[in-house]
Amino acid sequence: MKKPAVASRLLRAAGLGVLLLAAAPVVFRIAAALRETRTPVPPEGRLVAAGDVRLYVQELGPADGPIVLFTHGMGAWSGLWRPILEPVAAAGIRCVAVDLPPFGFSERPANGDYSRAAQAVRLWALADSLGARRASLVGHSFGSGAVAEAALAVPERVDKLVLIAPALGLDAAAGPPSPLARALLAWRPLRQMFVASTLANPLLVRRGLAGFMERDEAATPERVAILRRPQRAEGYVRGVGEWVRGFVLGGEVTPSFERAAYARLAMPVLLIWGDRDATTPLAQGAALNRSIPGSELVVLPGIGHMPQLEETVKVQELLIRFLAPKGPAG
Repeated sequence: MKKPAVASRLLRAAGLGVLLLAAAPVVFRIAAALRETRTPVPPEGRLVAAGDVRLYVQELGPADGPIVLFTHGMGAWSGLWRPILEPVAAAGIRCVAVDLPPFGFSERPANGDYSRAAQAVRLWALADSLGARRASLVGHSFGSGAVAEAALAVPERVDKLVLIAPALGLDAAAGPPSPLARALLAWRPLRQMFVASTLANPLLVRRGLAGFMERDEAATPERVAILRRPQRAEGYVRGVGEWVRGFVLGGEVTPSFERAAYARLAMPVLLIWGDRDATTPLAQGAALNRSIPGSELVVLPGIGHMPQLEETVKVQELLIRFLAPKGPAG
């Protein structure tokens, strides 16, 4: 075969590759639209009024036990907490795992407000609906932002606070979003194609989960299946797209973003961190521990950003010790 013919075929192949690459986001968005259906909420939990939305919750433990609200990280939902909380609930603790919208099966607010301040208001409205004047709060990763905001806003309602590898954005040095990011997220079709190709792509769930952990084997098929379930919920891509836009472009400034505000926390506080956490490095945990008077920092060796999945038994023991009615205050 002559060289010009080879070059021509290579160019055609390269052109086809570029075309397929450009078409992939469209294909993922169409696949997501076909996947999302109007289905009832999972029978393991229920929807509870929480201000401007109804939050989906899963409840474990005695109805008269001390109530603890658990929030999840980005892309997760209450279903990932449930197997972890069973022994905690058996210790007499009323565990309520919450889906923070837009993730999971909670209703999404009509105004698209997913700010920490709005989520904190929803958490306390949920506590009101559950008949709890006071509650302990547990947050993991991005879900810690809503929990911290709730604790700083109404500290007199918080019994105890647990932050697991919290992604709080303290002292963030990141500059403003680039013009490309603004353009990508401002236009709804592009935003939804981006989300369908990444955060809401079932093909990437296992890789994404394992990427947050030091122990890849903790990304079990069962956990991957749990994380994929909400991706079939109606409007999932649209809701996550609105959240991403607010997260990147919103520029929210509230007390939970300010390190000095944490010095005001007077309730018992437990911080759980993995020493191999590449998402929220341990140095952040040490700094937060210094900022909160009397807080306790527990460091788990050889663990990444998902301690509750990588070192489940140890985290269960820590939660029971810290939260149990007759246990030490921490």
